[in-house]
Amino acid sequence: MDSTIPHLGEIFSLLAAVSWGIAVVLFKKSGETVHPVALNLYKNVLAVLLFIPTMWLFKEMFIPQLSLGDYLLLLLSGAIGIGVGDTLLFKSLNLIGAGLHSIVDCLYSPSIIGLSMIFLGERLSVLQIFGAVIIISSVLLITREKRHTEVSRRNLIRGIVLGVLAVLCIAVGIVMIKPIIGRSPLLWAIEVRLLGGVLFLCLILVFNSSRRRIVSTLISARGWGYTFASSFFGAYLAMFFWLAGMKLTQASIASALNQTSNVFVFIFAAIFLKEPINLLRIMAIIIAFAGIYMVFFG
Repeated sequence: MDSTIPHLGEIFSLLAAVSWGIAVVLFKKSGETVHPVALNLYKNVLAVLLFIPTMWLFKEMFIPQLSLGDYLLLLLSGAIGIGVGDTLLFKSLNLIGAGLHSIVDCLYSPSIIGLSMIFLGERLSVLQIFGAVIIISSVLLITREKRHTEVSRRNLIRGIVLGVLAVLCIAVGIVMIKPIIGRSPLLWAIEVRLLGGVLFLCLILVFNSSRRRIVSTLISARGWGYTFASSFFGAYLAMFFWLAGMKLTQASIASALNQTSNVFVFIFAAIFLKEPINLLRIMAIIIAFAGIYMVFFG
C-alpha cells in the first residue's frame, strides 16, 4: 500500500464512510428478519473468508512473525469492537431505527478523538477540530426533523443505552490496536481482528439456550441478497477502508471522516429506498462536505 500518496489515509476513511452508509441501508432490510447475533456472525464469517484470497492476492503473510501480545490484543479488539459493539449496534437499530441511532452514533467521533488524545497523544489543528465539529453538527441537523413517536419509551431508553455502549465498544476496540495496525500488515491485522469477533460470537451462541432460534432466523430469512450485500459492504469493504484509514492517518482525523457515514445513509436511502431529500437535508450534506474539506486540508 503506497502511503506516499497525499491524503491516502483520509481518502480511505471517507471510502469507509461511503461503504458503511450503503451497508446500513441494506442492514435495514436484512435486520428485519435476522437476529442481531446471527447477522453479526454471518457478516464476519463472510469477511474472514473473503480476506483469505485478498491476502493471497496482495501477497501478505498469513502468519507474520509478530509478538503473541499483538495477536492477543487484536483478538481482544475484535471481541470488544465486533463481537460486542456490532451486536449492540444491530440491537439498537432494531429498537429505535436508523434515524435516531444516527444521532446516538455522533458519539463515535468524539469518543475516538478523546481516547486518541489521552492514550495515543494525538493532536488536531484548530481547523481540523472545527471541521470535525461541523461534520457532527451536520449529522445532528440531517436527523433533526425525524420523528419517532412509534418507538415506545422503554424501547427508546434501551435503544439509546445500547447504542451508546456500542459506540464506546467500537471506539475502545479500534484505539487499543492503533499502534499495532500502524506497524503490521494491514490485511493480516483485519483477519485476526475479525477472528476475534467470530470466536466471541460463537461463544455467545454456545452458551445461549436460544441458539437454535437465533441461527434459524438466518437460515430461514427472506431476502438473502440484502444479507449478503450488507455484509459485503459492511464487513469486507468498510472494514478494509476503515482500518486502512486508521493505519495511514491519525485516528482522530479518520474518525471525523468516518462520521460522515450518517450523511451517506440519508443519500443512499433516498436513492435506493426512495426516502425524500428535503432542503434541511441538502443543507446538512453541504455543511458535512465543508467539514470534510477542513479535516482533509487543515
